Amino acid sequence: MAGNSKRRGAVRKTGTKKGAQVGSGGQGRKSLRGKGPTPKAEDRPYHPAAKRKASAERSAPRRSRAAGDRPYEVIGGRNSVLEALRADIPASTGYVATGVGGDERTAEIRRIIADRGIPLLEVTRTELDRLTDGGVHQGVGLQVPTYTYAEPADLLSTDAPGAPLIVALDSVTDPRNLGATLRSAGAFGAHGVLIPQRRSAGLTASAWKVSAGAAARVPVARATNLVRALGEYKKAGCFVVGLDGEAQTPVAELPVVHEPLVLVLGSEGKGLGRLVRETCDALVSIPISASMESLNAGTAIGIALYEVARQRAEG
Repeated sequence: MAGNSKRRGAVRKTGTKKGAQVGSGGQGRKSLRGKGPTPKAEDRPYHPAAKRKASAERSAPRRSRAAGDRPYEVIGGRNSVLEALRADIPASTGYVATGVGGDERTAEIRRIIADRGIPLLEVTRTELDRLTDGGVHQGVGLQVPTYTYAEPADLLSTDAPGAPLIVALDSVTDPRNLGATLRSAGAFGAHGVLIPQRRSAGLTASAWKVSAGAAARVPVARATNLVRALGEYKKAGCFVVGLDGEAQTPVAELPVVHEPLVLVLGSEGKGLGRLVRETCDALVSIPISASMESLNAGTAIGIALYEVARQRAEG
């Protein structure tokens, strides 16, 4: 019995923390199990790389839906909406503000919308402000698909009469200047407007508004590379003329006004880019008072287009 007691005691003793446990072979398996691949440094919260990534994300500009995430635009303003409807732009919804006053344009807008079976919604002015991204809508709005740009070559094959007359904008980033350019282009018979794909204003609702509906009549093309597109125009027989405040030749003395012509306008601050300037066949200026530093981009192109139209009309 004593031997049995010792054996039992020995077994109990081997069950202490210092001794081996019976059947313990798999008990430590969980602590040895792998936890997957090591996360990247930027994904580990306390790593300096992760902190730099978080800081960059906080400081990065956030795009709103108005910046191009939605597949449509809501143009505002009675002239803009009316011209879009007259041009048969495929609109999906019309909007009128509650209590908006009626004039001939509003009446025609309502009539065209009804004839085409487009839903017409009455909304508050606050809601219409939101839909038009805070633009001046005059109580009416029209939802249209995001603008479909033409190809640069398309501007040479339009049915408009006369020698081709194209306006090219170099780094003009204000949509109001684009809208003003379209308005002048429509008024003076330009065949289209060319803009670069990058570092340029696009045809947003704001540009639609300023164009007073000309965006429905004047095609806008977008070039991946503006310099290359201007080179293709030159190969097609066009004269590329840049507007430069320091040029010695005034626009009124441009000798190739009756030929196929591309007028190039740069931004207000920097003017024409170096490569664009070197691509131009000639540079012309608009004489202004010495007290004025420069003209607004939209105003400058309007004056130049008027002068070209005047000379072409005189033959």
